[in-house]
Order: sequence, then structure tokens, then C-alpha cells
Amino acid sequence: MILPILLAIYQIPMTCVAVDGDTLKCPEIGRVRLLGIDAPEMPGHCRKGRVCAPGDPQKSKAHLAKLIRGDVVISPVTRDRYGRTVGQVYSGGKNLACEQLRAGMAVYKRAWDNGRRLAKKCRAADAKTQPGKPDQSS
Repeated sequence: MILPILLAIYQIPMTCVAVDGDTLKCPEIGRVRLLGIDAPEMPGHCRKGRVCAPGDPQKSKAHLAKLIRGDVVISPVTRDRYGRTVGQVYSGGKNLACEQLRAGMAVYKRAWDNGRRLAKKCRAADAKTQPGKPDQSS
């Protein structure tokens, strides 16, 4: 449990891979969810009754994977109900959630943006809620 505290202080660069369009797997800390966004779910992963982000999950994952240039730096914010670290993630000096939004590979979820941290970093956030629908944040 001390590693997340150290990460918050030091933001250690680490190697991660894309699991889908909004989640990374990092050997050092496990799965990391990008703060404030929802990407299309991989086949079979959209829970019954949930409104999932529109789009092609394979393209979203491939785009996120392409954004990872060497090590990533994670600024942890919280943990989600699945135990994943949720935070702002950077690679090549870019905020990966912002880049996913700009490319149309994810939608912004204000309710998932603790303290509106992502909105403050990324102008694309407010413009990229689910097209034609109110923010399905709950």
C-alpha cells in the first residue's frame, strides 16, 4: 500500500500497455484507469443496463497504445471500485486522456473527473461528452 503514496509523491516513470481505450496495465502497480473518460468497451464488457461509450473499441485501444511512447508517468488521484488506480497519465509529455478525447476515441465523464482535474488540463473535455446525449455520468 505504500507504492501508491510514493507514486503520488515521485510520479515514477514506468512501462505500461493499453488494455482498452481507457485502461493501462503497468507491471509495477497493476491496472490504471485514465481519469475522467470512458472509451468503447471491448466485446462482451458492456454490463447489461449500462450506457457504454460509442465507437470502435479496437481503434480506441490501438490509438491509446500508439500514444504510449516509452515510459508513462502516472499522477494517481484515487482508486475505483475494482481496485484500479485512477489518475492522470502522461507519455511523451502528453495527457493520454486528453489525447483520447481529441481523437474522438473516448467521451468525457464529468462525474468521473475528480475535482475537474482533467477538464482543467484539457479543453477537449467539456466538448467531448457523448454525442447527442447528455453526460451519462452515473
